[in-house]
Amino acid sequence: MQKFTVHKGLVAPMDRENVDTDAIIPKQFLKSIRKTGFGPNLFDAWRYLDPGFPGQDPATRRPNPDFVLNQPRYQGASILLARKNFGCGSSREHAPWALDQYGFRAIIAPSYADIFFNNCFKNGLLPIVLSEAQVGQLFDEAAVFPGYTLTVDLARQVVIKPQGEELPFDVQPFRKHCLLGGLDDIGLTLLQSDKIRAFEAQRLAQKPWLAHTTLAQ
Repeated sequence: MQKFTVHKGLVAPMDRENVDTDAIIPKQFLKSIRKTGFGPNLFDAWRYLDPGFPGQDPATRRPNPDFVLNQPRYQGASILLARKNFGCGSSREHAPWALDQYGFRAIIAPSYADIFFNNCFKNGLLPIVLSEAQVGQLFDEAAVFPGYTLTVDLARQVVIKPQGEELPFDVQPFRKHCLLGGLDDIGLTLLQSDKIRAFEAQRLAQKPWLAHTTLAQ
């Protein structure tokens, strides 16, 4: 998992409440569990004028010129600004996969659906909670100033606006530790690899018949 320390990025404003996971990555793209290739289909039904299907070449699609991510001023955005209850709906982990693979590193919103919120941390995506008033002001500034960027400093737990104003945010210490170290569940397990190998060696020494059972499987 990619580490998250300090990130400065262009902001894209998604001015909708209750954006659900089916909007983030529609159901027809959930057949794959390869964890790759979902970026082109992020917000597919809003992003394109024609219906999409798995394996389709994005170059053959008809982009919706009114959709925020298709507007030239937001090309290359890596921070998504959203309204309350972002990521509601079903618990598909494909949603943070698609956001990450599009190029987003952080999301800023007043609130999130719980499962989506947890899945973001497990996939290197930082969901930041700010007040509705703070988020509203960021929306206003992103609309007025083309090329509007923010800096997210996870270690200090602040969002830094272009003029230097800092907006503090909370993050659970263990989640912060994992993001700073680039540690997903597998990475955390591998940190204990020496202990795991020692346990396996001791277990086989005490119960050698288990080696034959393991080989038979």
